[in-house]
Amino acid sequence: MEISSVLAQPMTKGYQRTSWLMRTFAYAMFVFMLVYLLNNYLNVWHDWPGVAAYFFVTEPDSVSVLAWIQLFSYLLVIPVVGVYCAKTATHRMIEDSDRLSAMSGYLIRVAFWSIVLIGLIDGLISWLRVENLLPLIFSEDMANNLGRSDYRGTHVHYPLILISAVMAYRFKTVSVAWLALLVVFAEAWIVVARFIFSYEQTLMGDLVRFWYAGLFLFASAYTLREEGHVRVDVLYSGRTVRYKAWANTVGVLLLGLPLCWVVLVFGMWDRTSILNAPLLNFEISQAAYGLFIKYIMAAFLVVFAVSMLIQFCSYLLKHMAILQNEVEVSDDHHDEVGA
Repeated sequence: MEISSVLAQPMTKGYQRTSWLMRTFAYAMFVFMLVYLLNNYLNVWHDWPGVAAYFFVTEPDSVSVLAWIQLFSYLLVIPVVGVYCAKTATHRMIEDSDRLSAMSGYLIRVAFWSIVLIGLIDGLISWLRVENLLPLIFSEDMANNLGRSDYRGTHVHYPLILISAVMAYRFKTVSVAWLALLVVFAEAWIVVARFIFSYEQTLMGDLVRFWYAGLFLFASAYTLREEGHVRVDVLYSGRTVRYKAWANTVGVLLLGLPLCWVVLVFGMWDRTSILNAPLLNFEISQAAYGLFIKYIMAAFLVVFAVSMLIQFCSYLLKHMAILQNEVEVSDDHHDEVGA
């Protein structure tokens, strides 16, 4: 299915209502996600009470002001988004779909550059540590600090992520497919070092797993945008454009968005959750001389859920635009919308 042009669809009252409703829903999902991540950060890293403190207390008068602030941050999402969508009623759904897709693309580029830079720099530091070369380059205290995961994460990994955010803005044509090439190079390095020079370190396998996990989790949103995911052909292939649009719309609402929220809610519910705990403690693998990146691999699932949620919202608006005859589409079997 390929969008060929935007039609001059008259903005009838029925179209305006549908457009406002779908744009409000999509942007509300996006803003809810941002508010949830912000509140999760405040709860876990700054000990804010969280919304749960409002609902699960025996004495309501003892609820902290901070809990009220967090509660209202959620309650205000729909009114604020609804007003915004009403004031921007001339925006078409396909245009907002492109905006959300661009946001998802930027996030993926940041993640791509982050794991490339972190993998290379952390790999170099770990190798110098294995060979006991750090004290020759840095001071004794610095060499000891670089052997601590919290110090390396705060003073090496986090700055590299900020640098990656700038690079992602500057280089917009980078594809996560490059990670596949990096994985091949890393595997070749292991083979050559092991079978020719009889040299092997834990960090070498860690680097392959680090990039390999990023390849599959970061590429999901990009693959969705490019219609590259495997489908159940007997239910989808050869159908009309409107049927496909309905199938994709229902799939996003019943399967796609719930999956993303399950990952975010269950993975980041509190400090001990499966995603928050490694990030909070800068968790590393049991191999003392491997890469200090295990906690970042937990963040891969957060990036996956967030990028997919944004892309699903974009996908929803794209196919609702098709159903509302807002765009003209063509595919291999049917050239007209609703053929």
